Amino acid sequence: MKRILIIDDEGDLRKLLTDYFEINGYFVITAKNGKEALLQIEKQPDLVLLDINMPEINGLELCRKIRGFVSCPILFLTARIEETDKISGFKAGGDDYILKPFSIHELGARVEAHLKREMRILNRSEIKFRGDLVIDYSERTLRYREVEITLTKKEFDIVELLSSHPGMVFDKEHIYEKIWGLDNDGDSTVIAEHIRRIRFKMKKYDCENRIETAWGVGYKWRK
Repeated sequence: MKRILIIDDEGDLRKLLTDYFEINGYFVITAKNGKEALLQIEKQPDLVLLDINMPEINGLELCRKIRGFVSCPILFLTARIEETDKISGFKAGGDDYILKPFSIHELGARVEAHLKREMRILNRSEIKFRGDLVIDYSERTLRYREVEITLTKKEFDIVELLSSHPGMVFDKEHIYEKIWGLDNDGDSTVIAEHIRRIRFKMKKYDCENRIETAWGVGYKWRK
């Protein structure tokens, strides 16, 4: 049974969400403020629903506090609609941003989608590519001939995205949206620089380049 931690200072909303998710087969943990949440997070939930506008410790601050200790998806629930608030939420470590008022069925669908994605990652085994290149998705490592090629988090995220869909072309904006989580035009310069660094590190170990450029379009992982 998947565990959901609901952190919100509105008692009626906590009850509504608790009833909905329990009916749908989840084990629900709740907290009415940041202090309670810091205690409840020790129960290692599979997903966190986090309100931003709370007294004492707001949701953004709380997210920054716990993100280093939990890897589960964190979904913000908030009435804030400014783009700067949305960006702040992603920078704090959030995975999704759901505006109040929301459809509880849409929220349920998003929660299910995030949990399914986490299961796909956890269940993914090592995939070996020719040339002795091994990507371990659960350990988030890239090895060539048993030597680890050290990548930053964003660099591995890009490798994970492209290698999970070999032969599929991703444009720079799509990569930016997927990796950085921002629903905007993206920064193609940032993507190009990360790709350049990945290629450089692979070449350093005499590993042939696996990321091909689709000129004028984007990048793909060579089959």
